[in-house]
Amino acid sequence: MQIKTSLLEALEQLWYHRLRTFLTLLGMIFGVGAVIAMVSVGEGAEKEALALIESMGLRNVLVEEKEVWGDRLEEVRKHSVGLSLHDVEASMETLPFATAYSAAKEIDTYALYSRYGTGDSQVLGVTPSLLELASLKIEHGRWLNPDDDRYYHQVAVIGSAVANQLFPRGDAVGQRIKVNHLWLEVVGVLQGKNLSKDSFQGVQLAGENNRIYMPLQTALKRFEFRDMASEIDRFRLQLEDGIAPQVAADTLAHLLDRRHGQEDDYTIVVPAELLNQHEQTQRIFNIIMSCVAGISLLVGGIGIMNIMLATVLERTNEIGLLRAVGATQKNVRDQFIVESVTIAGIGGLLGIVLGFTLAAIISAFAGWPVAWSLNAVVVAVFFCTATGLVFGIYPAIKASKLDPITALQHD
Repeated sequence: MQIKTSLLEALEQLWYHRLRTFLTLLGMIFGVGAVIAMVSVGEGAEKEALALIESMGLRNVLVEEKEVWGDRLEEVRKHSVGLSLHDVEASMETLPFATAYSAAKEIDTYALYSRYGTGDSQVLGVTPSLLELASLKIEHGRWLNPDDDRYYHQVAVIGSAVANQLFPRGDAVGQRIKVNHLWLEVVGVLQGKNLSKDSFQGVQLAGENNRIYMPLQTALKRFEFRDMASEIDRFRLQLEDGIAPQVAADTLAHLLDRRHGQEDDYTIVVPAELLNQHEQTQRIFNIIMSCVAGISLLVGGIGIMNIMLATVLERTNEIGLLRAVGATQKNVRDQFIVESVTIAGIGGLLGIVLGFTLAAIISAFAGWPVAWSLNAVVVAVFFCTATGLVFGIYPAIKASKLDPITALQHD
């Protein structure tokens, strides 16, 4: 009952000086709002990073062909045939930490259509193991199997965007599409991935939604490729648990350098290292934003102390009267502490609203993903309330130690 009474009295006092109270609240509001917005953007970026990395495979090492043209290509081909399935076989046989692989070759597409329309999707010949290594999921039908690759079956699995484009009426499985001169039967449709970016840390991602996958051997046998083109464009190795991805990448690079005559015609991407770089950047961002939020809370705390000291001065007669009718120093001290914590609490609640609003605005205009975090709300409100408590103690103690007789005689 005493706490309830103190709270009601605190709200009454704050409402009586509502403009001054609002100005005092601004520091708390912006401090908490900054924390909420910062954590929401950070959580969203973290979740998206994990989703993007998942498409590359956290335990994978990716090897991609470097684009080389003209005279430079002729010079390179004197020492290296480019990426090939023999590179993959040598890697699997030589490197004990490689547990699985997938390979891919992009097809130069000049015509792509079905009976319902045309498309502009990327077409890849891939090995069946890509499904697991790239964390792909089938929504309808099936994935490519080893027999498709072994017997050059003219089949394809398409992304969800391709299915919507070429088969707007649905039921893509069992239909046929034509890639350049070759007809392919659609045997599966991939589950869509809602990713807001097509690159991560400067590395181009798969874009599975707008891709067509066919057996690698079918692609190599049925399509023509430019002169001196490498047999495959990229491959990835899955690493066993316990091996450091960067160590594996260095070992793989040593092997490929020897096989390619020391020619710089490939690049190695380590998804785990990309994730570490992202986390380091995000950590710096969080530290900077935390400092900004902390300064806002500090300014808000100073504002609370300022208004409470002014309140003590204004209410000196009231304090003397309370002491004269029997109020103890503890009663007076508690009343002023409740008022300062109430100011901070209200500022925290308004800051939550501001934080969510800022996060939504950032997401809408900057295109950044956001994710709401209950922990962020709890932590922000806790520190806000703690700030109000800390900065309200001194004015409360000062009010409680006023001499009753002197306070009553104060003009």
